[in-house]
Amino acid sequence: MKTTSKQILIFLNVVAWILFIGLCVEAGSFIFNAFFTFFINPINASYLKLEHLFQFDSGYFGVILFLMITVSVLKAILFYVIVKLSMDKKASFGQPFTIEVKESVKHIGYLALGIGLFCIWGKNYSDWLVQQGVQMPAIDVLSMGGGDVWLFMAVILFVMTHLINRAIEFQAENELTI
Repeated sequence: MKTTSKQILIFLNVVAWILFIGLCVEAGSFIFNAFFTFFINPINASYLKLEHLFQFDSGYFGVILFLMITVSVLKAILFYVIVKLSMDKKASFGQPFTIEVKESVKHIGYLALGIGLFCIWGKNYSDWLVQQGVQMPAIDVLSMGGGDVWLFMAVILFVMTHLINRAIEFQAENELTI
Protein backbone atom coordinates (compact mmCIF):
# COMPACT_ATOMS: atom_id res chain seq x y z
CA MET A 1 0.00 0.00 0.00
CA LYS A 2 1.39 3.37 -1.01
CA THR A 3 1.21 6.23 1.44
CA THR A 4 -0.21 9.39 -0.08
CA SER A 5 0.09 13.01 0.97
CA LYS A 6 -3.56 13.00 1.98
CA GLN A 7 -3.02 10.07 4.35
CA ILE A 8 0.01 11.77 5.89
CA LEU A 9 -1.99 14.99 6.40
CA ILE A 10 -4.82 13.04 8.05
CA PHE A 11 -2.30 11.34 10.36
CA LEU A 12 -0.66 14.68 11.22
CA ASN A 13 -4.09 16.21 11.87
CA VAL A 14 -4.89 13.39 14.32
CA VAL A 15 -1.52 13.89 16.05
CA ALA A 16 -2.14 17.65 16.27
CA TRP A 17 -5.57 17.02 17.83
CA ILE A 18 -4.05 14.62 20.39
CA LEU A 19 -1.34 17.13 21.29
CA PHE A 20 -3.89 19.95 21.49
CA ILE A 21 -6.11 17.96 23.87
CA GLY A 22 -3.11 16.90 25.96
CA LEU A 23 -1.85 20.47 26.24
CA CYS A 24 -5.32 21.69 27.22
CA VAL A 25 -5.41 19.05 29.97
CA GLU A 26 -1.92 20.09 31.13
CA ALA A 27 -2.87 23.78 31.22
CA GLY A 28 -6.12 22.97 33.02
CA SER A 29 -4.31 20.85 35.59
CA PHE A 30 -1.84 23.67 36.31
CA ILE A 31 -4.69 26.16 36.71
CA PHE A 32 -6.70 23.79 38.93
CA ASN A 33 -3.67 22.93 41.08
CA ALA A 34 -2.77 26.60 41.49
CA PHE A 35 -6.30 27.39 42.68
CA PHE A 36 -6.43 24.30 44.89
CA THR A 37 -3.03 25.01 46.47
CA PHE A 38 -3.67 28.68 47.18
CA PHE A 39 -7.28 28.49 48.36
CA ILE A 40 -7.99 24.98 49.63
CA ASN A 41 -4.97 22.85 50.58
CA PRO A 42 -1.36 24.13 50.53
CA ILE A 43 -0.07 20.56 50.81
CA ASN A 44 -1.10 20.17 47.17
CA ALA A 45 2.13 21.98 46.21
CA SER A 46 3.84 18.60 46.50
CA TYR A 47 1.83 17.43 43.46
CA LEU A 48 3.74 19.94 41.36
CA LYS A 49 7.00 19.09 43.19
CA LEU A 50 7.13 22.67 44.44
CA GLU A 51 6.48 22.12 48.15
CA HIS A 52 9.89 23.58 49.10
CA LEU A 53 9.17 26.71 47.10
CA PHE A 54 5.71 27.10 48.65
CA GLN A 55 7.21 26.76 52.14
CA PHE A 56 9.90 29.31 51.25
CA ASP A 57 7.50 31.93 49.84
CA SER A 58 4.02 31.57 48.38
CA GLY A 59 4.56 34.66 46.20
CA TYR A 60 7.53 33.05 44.43
CA PHE A 61 5.41 29.92 44.12
CA GLY A 62 2.70 31.99 42.44
CA VAL A 63 5.19 33.46 39.94
CA ILE A 64 6.46 30.01 38.96
CA LEU A 65 2.88 28.78 38.58
CA PHE A 66 2.02 31.83 36.49
CA LEU A 67 4.94 31.06 34.17
CA MET A 68 4.02 27.37 33.97
CA ILE A 69 0.39 28.21 33.19
CA THR A 70 1.37 30.83 30.61
CA VAL A 71 3.71 28.45 28.78
CA SER A 72 1.18 25.61 28.75
CA VAL A 73 -1.68 27.87 27.61
CA LEU A 74 0.48 29.33 24.80
CA LYS A 75 1.39 25.79 23.69
CA ALA A 76 -2.30 24.82 23.65
CA ILE A 77 -3.18 27.94 21.63
CA LEU A 78 -0.35 27.16 19.21
CA PHE A 79 -1.77 23.71 18.54
CA TYR A 80 -5.27 25.18 18.28
CA VAL A 81 -4.01 27.39 15.45
CA ILE A 82 -2.39 24.35 13.80
CA VAL A 83 -5.59 22.29 14.13
CA LYS A 84 -7.68 25.19 12.85
CA LEU A 85 -5.37 25.62 9.86
CA SER A 86 -5.53 21.91 9.03
CA MET A 87 -9.34 21.89 9.32
CA ASP A 88 -9.80 25.13 7.39
CA LYS A 89 -11.08 24.66 3.85
CA LYS A 90 -9.27 27.82 2.69
CA ALA A 91 -5.95 25.96 2.58
CA SER A 92 -5.77 23.79 -0.55
CA PHE A 93 -3.18 22.09 -2.73
CA GLY A 94 -4.36 24.04 -5.78
CA GLN A 95 -3.51 27.38 -4.14
CA PRO A 96 -1.15 26.48 -1.27
CA PHE A 97 0.01 30.05 -0.65
CA THR A 98 -2.82 32.17 0.69
CA ILE A 99 -3.12 35.10 3.05
CA GLU A 100 -4.79 32.80 5.62
CA VAL A 101 -1.84 30.37 5.56
CA LYS A 102 0.63 33.26 5.86
CA GLU A 103 -1.29 34.74 8.80
CA SER A 104 -1.51 31.36 10.53
CA VAL A 105 2.24 30.78 10.16
CA LYS A 106 2.85 34.30 11.48
CA HIS A 107 0.58 33.67 14.50
CA ILE A 108 2.37 30.38 15.18
CA GLY A 109 5.67 32.28 15.01
CA TYR A 110 4.49 34.84 17.56
CA LEU A 111 3.22 32.06 19.83
CA ALA A 112 6.56 30.23 19.55
CA LEU A 113 8.33 33.49 20.39
CA GLY A 114 6.14 33.97 23.46
CA ILE A 115 6.65 30.38 24.58
CA GLY A 116 10.41 30.77 24.18
CA LEU A 117 10.55 34.02 26.12
CA PHE A 118 8.40 32.72 28.98
CA CYS A 119 10.42 29.46 29.11
CA ILE A 120 13.67 31.41 29.35
CA TRP A 121 12.14 33.71 31.97
CA GLY A 122 11.00 30.66 33.96
CA LYS A 123 14.41 28.99 33.72
CA ASN A 124 16.22 32.13 34.83
CA TYR A 125 13.75 32.64 37.68
CA SER A 126 14.12 29.02 38.76
CA ASP A 127 17.93 29.35 38.67
CA TRP A 128 17.66 32.50 40.79
CA LEU A 129 15.48 30.65 43.31
CA VAL A 130 18.07 27.87 43.53
CA GLN A 131 20.70 30.52 44.29
CA GLN A 132 18.42 31.73 47.10
CA GLY A 133 18.59 28.23 48.61
CA VAL A 134 15.26 26.85 47.40
CA GLN A 135 15.18 23.25 46.28
CA MET A 136 13.61 23.31 42.81
CA PRO A 137 12.72 20.49 40.41
CA ALA A 138 14.33 20.32 36.98
CA ILE A 139 13.06 22.88 34.49
CA ASP A 140 11.65 20.08 32.31
CA VAL A 141 9.45 18.93 35.21
CA LEU A 142 8.03 22.46 35.28
CA SER A 143 7.24 22.19 31.53
CA MET A 144 9.43 25.19 30.76
CA GLY A 145 12.40 23.53 29.08
CA GLY A 146 13.72 24.30 25.62
CA GLY A 147 13.22 28.06 25.49
CA ASP A 148 16.09 28.45 23.03
CA VAL A 149 14.52 25.87 20.71
CA TRP A 150 11.21 27.76 20.76
CA LEU A 151 13.02 31.01 19.90
CA PHE A 152 14.83 29.26 17.03
CA MET A 153 11.49 27.91 15.78
CA ALA A 154 10.00 31.42 15.94
CA VAL A 155 12.81 32.80 13.77
CA ILE A 156 12.31 30.00 11.24
CA LEU A 157 8.56 30.65 11.16
CA PHE A 158 9.09 34.39 10.63
CA VAL A 159 11.40 33.60 7.70
CA MET A 160 8.76 31.20 6.34
CA THR A 161 6.15 33.95 6.67
CA HIS A 162 8.20 36.20 4.42
CA LEU A 163 8.80 33.36 1.95
CA ILE A 164 5.07 32.60 1.84
CA ASN A 165 4.38 36.29 1.30
CA ARG A 166 6.76 36.29 -1.68
CA ALA A 167 5.15 33.10 -3.01
CA ILE A 168 1.72 34.77 -2.78
CA GLU A 169 3.07 37.63 -4.89
CA PHE A 170 4.44 35.18 -7.49
CA GLN A 171 1.13 33.29 -7.50
CA ALA A 172 -0.76 36.54 -8.17
CA GLU A 173 1.64 37.45 -10.99
CA ASN A 174 1.19 33.99 -12.58
CA GLU A 175 -2.58 34.35 -12.47
CA LEU A 176 -2.30 37.58 -14.42
CA THR A 177 -0.01 36.00 -17.02
CA ILE A 178 -1.70 34.37 -20.00
